Amino acid sequence: MDYVIYFILTIGILVFIHELGHFLAARACKMRTDVFSIGFGKRLIGWNQVNGFTTGDLPEDLDLQGHTDYRLALLPLGGYVKISGMVDESFDNSFADTEPKPYEFRAKPTYQKLFVISAGVLMNLILTITVFSGINYFQGKQLIKTTTVGVVEENTLAYEAGFRTDDKILSINEKDISDWGQIFSSLFLNENGLAKSISVLRDSNNITFTVPEKVINEAAQSQFFLPYGNIKPAIGQVVEDSPANDAGIKSGDIFISINNIQLRNSADVVKIISANSDVELSLVILRGKDTVNTTVTPGLDGKIGIALGDKYVGKIEYENYSLFASIGFGLEGVAQYVTVTFQYMGKVIFGDLEVAQAFGGPVKIAQFAADAADAGMIPYLRFLAVLSLSLAILNILPFPVLDGGHFVMIAIEGIMRKEIPIKIKIAIQNAGFILLLMLMAFIIYNDIINM
Repeated sequence: MDYVIYFILTIGILVFIHELGHFLAARACKMRTDVFSIGFGKRLIGWNQVNGFTTGDLPEDLDLQGHTDYRLALLPLGGYVKISGMVDESFDNSFADTEPKPYEFRAKPTYQKLFVISAGVLMNLILTITVFSGINYFQGKQLIKTTTVGVVEENTLAYEAGFRTDDKILSINEKDISDWGQIFSSLFLNENGLAKSISVLRDSNNITFTVPEKVINEAAQSQFFLPYGNIKPAIGQVVEDSPANDAGIKSGDIFISINNIQLRNSADVVKIISANSDVELSLVILRGKDTVNTTVTPGLDGKIGIALGDKYVGKIEYENYSLFASIGFGLEGVAQYVTVTFQYMGKVIFGDLEVAQAFGGPVKIAQFAADAADAGMIPYLRFLAVLSLSLAILNILPFPVLDGGHFVMIAIEGIMRKEIPIKIKIAIQNAGFILLLMLMAFIIYNDIINM
């Protein structure tokens, strides 16, 4: 249920921002906006009234600049703004046999059409830059001052890549590493997708190994590919009338040990508690700066009624920036992600990378959104910004149905100084829509089988 809620919230925000761009641009160019829809398909709720008239009652001579049917629709997989006189996601061609009216999209000059069709992408881009810059300015750049790898279980991507528990990463591709952010950037943003040479300190020995390109590409689709060290199991929530509640355990507590066994992560807690049903266990808990000792007796089901997560308890530093420097770093972050995205697209096109490794659908978005939200507001905002940028890049591609496809047709019409026949536009839209649905179904299928 958390996945569903966060998916709807995340997609709702991004779609609203994107469509708001089209809507405001259309209004600025004095085009009539008939529908502003979040979601596709059947209209669930909304409002639509102008000067006492409803949609079906609007007279021809009424000033329609204020007329819009604002709605929430059944399928939360996108949205659209229906602009009068434009062939779009609504596939409306009722205006085909009439003369263009001054408030219609088709009656406007080419530069205004291109502005309106690009405005959604621009809004997504602005959102990304704003979030990146805002995080840099208000929080500063967070530096997790560790290069030590946490617990690496067998049969994981990190293990396959060559990492082992407590490895201290010294360099990647012969470039020295001093914090966790540099590890992420070096693996996934710099020289994207290529095999990486890793130098680590393991059991007092310097060891160098290579992470294959295939593993790097697959790891890029994982929310938590490589666990960092200095983490402890933290309590997210305590169920009322549970053994944990009776023991005085509170949300935000950090487990240090159980029965004098030092804990490395939440998996250790689950393993010990589930193996000791109806057995009293002694706990050492960190609460703020205080150490608390208590006991708890798991139920017969091997549970004590808590939600667990892992929390970094090591050193964190922040680099503070001025407003202009924050914007500069925000733009730099956007440029990095754009470069990486197009590199992945190129690999998919030339057959060097599977679609499932490069792209994620609704299931993966829901998982990542929930995980990011659980990690806090800043990680969620960062995820939202990256997804907004991905939406902008996707929409600007010259593919029918997408904004980029509309842009190309409008540009062709501008060069020809003649409108492409509406029947041809409808046919192109239909073909593009079917192909897009097929691609989406394929991505969702891959999301599910790789869960």
